[in-house]
Amino acid sequence: MKLSPNTTPVEPINLLIRFHNQVGAAVDVTGTTAYMGSRWRCHGCGDDDGLHGIISTRRSANDHAGFCRAAYHRL
Repeated sequence: MKLSPNTTPVEPINLLIRFHNQVGAAVDVTGTTAYMGSRWRCHGCGDDDGLHGIISTRRSANDHAGFCRAAYHRL
């Protein structure tokens, strides 16, 4: 399997948590721990979520990482 730069992208300054999906692509939770201050983005499929509280965002990002099998690869 060819590794993608999306499995280990550069960490953003405001990275709070990094999960990895089923094939190793990063799912980053970024923002702050303040009320409605965090969001997540999947580097495999490109899906993301709007601003939410950290607990809700962490749960949603973890759920997404648990079922996402996308790994962006340039052919």
